[in-house]
Amino acid sequence: MADKQVEADQELLDAARKGDRKALDRLLEKYQGHVWRFGMKMCGDPEDAKEILQETLIQVTRGLKDFRGASSLTTWLYTIARSFCIKRRRKSKFAPDREESLEAEAEVRAIPDASRGPDEALAGRQLEQVLDEAIRSLEPMYREVLVLRDAEGLSAPEVAEVLGISVEAVKSRLHRARVAVRERVAPKLGIGEAQPAPTCPDVVSLLSRHLEGEIDPDACKEMERHLAVCPGCKGACDSLKQTLALCRTAPPRVPAKTQEAVRKAIEQFLAVSPPS
Repeated sequence: MADKQVEADQELLDAARKGDRKALDRLLEKYQGHVWRFGMKMCGDPEDAKEILQETLIQVTRGLKDFRGASSLTTWLYTIARSFCIKRRRKSKFAPDREESLEAEAEVRAIPDASRGPDEALAGRQLEQVLDEAIRSLEPMYREVLVLRDAEGLSAPEVAEVLGISVEAVKSRLHRARVAVRERVAPKLGIGEAQPAPTCPDVVSLLSRHLEGEIDPDACKEMERHLAVCPGCKGACDSLKQTLALCRTAPPRVPAKTQEAVRKAIEQFLAVSPPS
C-alpha cells in the first residue's frame, strides 16, 4: 500500500514538474488536510494553522522543480511545515508563556465519565477536546514527535528525518509524550478505576516501547502474564491504546473558507511566479 502511494505521488510530481496544473492541484489537495492538522496541533490556533498551510503549499509549489527525492515527499512536506510552525509559534499571541515540563507532576483535571452522558456525540467531542488539550500541554519537542508519529502516521525514521535527530531520540521523546498524554486523557475514557500496585512494572512505558519494536519476545510474554492477573495495569495499557487510536482517527478537515483563501494565495503566487 505504501509503495503504491509513493508511486502515485511520484507520478503527480513528475506531471506537476512538467507544468500539469491539474497534477499540481491534486498533489496539494492530497496533503493540505495533513498540513492543516499538523499546524493546528502544534500551534492551536486556526489563523496560525492557515498561515502554516498557505506558506507550506506555496513553498512546495516553488520547490517542486528542485525536489530530487533524496527524502520522501511526505518528510519533505512536513519538514517545510515544521519550519513555518516554529516561526509562527515564536510570534503568535497564543504561544504559552510557559510550557509544562514532562519532569513535573501533571495535575489531571477531573472529567466526567463519558458513559454517564446521554449524548455520545457530545462525549466524543469532549474527548477530542481533552486529547487536544493534552497534546498542547506538551513541550514542543515532545508534541511534534507525538503528532508526527501517532497522528500523522510517519515511521520513527521518517520523524527523525523531519526533526533532524536520531531514531533513538525520537523513540525516547515519543514514549514520554505518550505517557503524559495518556495520564490526562485516561480519566475521560472510563476504562476502570483500579490502580497498579507500587510493585507493578511501568507497563505503559513498556507497551509504548513494544509498539516501537524495542521489547524482546520474552519481555512481551512476561508483560502479558502480568496483565492477565493485574486489572490496574491492564486498564492502564487499554487507556494508552485508546488514546493512540484517538490520535489516529481525528479527520484532517480544512475549513472551506481556509481552503478558498489558500487556493487564492497559490493562484496569486503562480500568476507572479509561474513554474518554469
